[in-house]
Amino acid sequence: MPKVFVSIGSNVDREHHIPEALKELEAEFGPLTASSIYESEAEGFEGPPFHNLVVAFDTARPMDQVQQILKRIERRHGRGERDRKFTSRTLDLDLILYGDEIIRDPVTGKIIVPRDDILKYAFVLEPLAEIAPDLHHPLTGKAYRQLWAKFDRSQARQRRLPRS
Repeated sequence: MPKVFVSIGSNVDREHHIPEALKELEAEFGPLTASSIYESEAEGFEGPPFHNLVVAFDTARPMDQVQQILKRIERRHGRGERDRKFTSRTLDLDLILYGDEIIRDPVTGKIIVPRDDILKYAFVLEPLAEIAPDLHHPLTGKAYRQLWAKFDRSQARQRRLPRS
């Protein structure tokens, strides 16, 4: 069974949407391993700060079914299918890893898993490195702990929130 990692973010009523999404994910997939929550400034647009985290779970479901469930949960939280990328959002659930698989879009050939956000954004890499420090990125072969240690943090505007 592959271990699946999902990046979660919200900057609209985030204290409601993130805990509710965690309950829904656990109901769908079983026990979750969750990182700390990180508060980070909006990337690519002006907006309220986000709460971000990464969760992991094991599933026998195929990747496309996992994706459908994530989209359904987003829609239940008011996320539209046509919402623009760099805008405020109630809930963002992104499948970032599906085991150690490298999966390409069948039309474009572009790699969709592992999600390139892992290597681009501190709000994805830091929580991933927190819960899977010794797991290796399928493309680079480097452990997430190593990737985070070498990450250029000069533009990272985030802080780990204390666990409640």
